[in-house]
Amino acid sequence: MKNLLIGCLLTVSLFANEQIPAPPQKNPIILKNGFIHTISNGVIEGSILFNKGKIIRIAKYITPPKDCEVIDLKGKHVYPGMIAAVSGLGLVEINAVAVTNDHSERGDFNPNVRTNVAFNPDSEIIPTTRSNGVLIANVIPASGLVSGQSSVMMLDGWTWENATLSFPSGLHINWPNMNSGARTDNDKKRLKAAKQQLDDLEKMIKDARAYARLRKTKSRLAENYHNEDLRWESMIPYVEKKLPIFVHANEVRQIEASISWANRHNLEIVIVGGKDAWRTTDLLVKNRIPVIYEGVTSLPFRRFEDYDQAYKTPSILYEKGVQFCISDYGYAGRAEQIRNLPYQASMAASYGLPKEAAFRAVTLSVAEILGIDKKVGSLDEGKDATLFISDGDPLETRTNIIQAFIQGKKIDMGDRHKSLYSKYKEKYRQLEILKE
Repeated sequence: MKNLLIGCLLTVSLFANEQIPAPPQKNPIILKNGFIHTISNGVIEGSILFNKGKIIRIAKYITPPKDCEVIDLKGKHVYPGMIAAVSGLGLVEINAVAVTNDHSERGDFNPNVRTNVAFNPDSEIIPTTRSNGVLIANVIPASGLVSGQSSVMMLDGWTWENATLSFPSGLHINWPNMNSGARTDNDKKRLKAAKQQLDDLEKMIKDARAYARLRKTKSRLAENYHNEDLRWESMIPYVEKKLPIFVHANEVRQIEASISWANRHNLEIVIVGGKDAWRTTDLLVKNRIPVIYEGVTSLPFRRFEDYDQAYKTPSILYEKGVQFCISDYGYAGRAEQIRNLPYQASMAASYGLPKEAAFRAVTLSVAEILGIDKKVGSLDEGKDATLFISDGDPLETRTNIIQAFIQGKKIDMGDRHKSLYSKYKEKYRQLEILKE
């Protein structure tokens, strides 16, 4: 027992983020003499004022109010914080170390699982992600047929409670593999399992609706309240179409089947993954189905596809009028990759997506799909002051993020990468290899 306790303490000390979360904004702050990229209303050369975590005004000239902190940008740029549409951030520290992972539950049906209660605000991955301008993440569960409910988290806070921006953002379903090939015994088993899962999804919605009707009866509420089932309770907002269901699907068959399922049961869905979304644009537009497109920088999905199909898919979705946003891979094992989100958008911009649309695809478009666009995603009066200052275009790898604010809180911009850079820079200076 003693050795176990020592091991736990060592794990905590090894993986704990030593940064101190920022205190709430106390005084008004003006960022002046810069380029304010609002996303919603173009670029304004001038100033932005925010107080108590909210944007008060954006204009060319702003008179500082009393006790205001004035920061001269000297021509630098202000952007809204980028948003990771799907991520395992805060649920995974080191993928190969099981005790640092908390992204999955046992069983195929876990709609009551909440990711925000498992979110680790002390993750070492969070500061490196913030350092690249990603300030908000939709943190998702990973396992089973019905994984659970995701939460939109701000990447700063003492606890999961004060890091939560919005909960729940949606229910996550991993759509069964619908490959119809059955050449081997293993193929036949997989096909049989997929058919069973499809039957389970049909039954799930019917049972959830029956439970919702039962919960509305007076006898159920008054006499049997103690018998409520948390799993079915969690399903009620989704069968009543109050919240979206995120369907993780890539192939044409999966996308078509999930849309048909949603239409039959009158559900609101969002396609996550969407490798074949470029082949189903008419269906997506007709049914007003948003897509969270994952992995712009991935390999072609099939041997016969163009080498750059993954790169140019966002431009196809844009041209066809599909509502979409861009994400890096959201599954838990890639949590550390979310810091590369701007470069996913950059690659899409290099292959036909207009640059303004590319940055919108990792900010305001994400916020609209997640239902948080009244709070974040663009720089508008009344929205959260969740933004960053950069010395150039954040989609360019050479650009540095100088300072970030989350709800007006001035964030510590240090991280493990920067500390290691400083450490080894000093090493080579001492060895007289680096002349500075």
